[in-house]
Amino acid sequence: MRHDPLAEPAELVPRVYAYVAYRIGDGPDAEDITSEAFERAIRYRDSFDLRKGEPLSWLIGIARNVIADTRSLPEAELRDSPGFDELHEQTQQRVDIARAIAELEQRDQELVALRYGADLTAKQIASVMEMKTNAVEVALHRALGRLRELLEDSAATEARSPRSFVA
Repeated sequence: MRHDPLAEPAELVPRVYAYVAYRIGDGPDAEDITSEAFERAIRYRDSFDLRKGEPLSWLIGIARNVIADTRSLPEAELRDSPGFDELHEQTQQRVDIARAIAELEQRDQELVALRYGADLTAKQIASVMEMKTNAVEVALHRALGRLRELLEDSAATEARSPRSFVA
């Protein structure tokens, strides 16, 4: 009897959605892509092979393909919710992080999204990206270093030229 990769959807849907939202932003587009990934998974569930990886890794791979197929979608629109200073600050931090991530090379963006968006382990990422686990760990460490540098550079630039608010 074959293992059903979709036997525990309640555990899988939020993780796949988190990955997709991390890559393109949350909201209706992320929901649509997550749905499409699961539709494809249902169609191709017979092709799942537990020896090649876990169901989550398989689904993330499908989600990656859906994102690639729908690249004509606009990149995530970052929203600023007025009204609360704390919310504004959190939003600005997210914008800064998103901008810094967008400056990373595609591979680094993918590694960060898989680790922090989909909450995958290095071993799971290795399965998705067809890499060795230690290579993923090294690449992710370097990607985070580059991200940290970009954020520090951005903060330094911002400190020199404060934002102006137009009323």
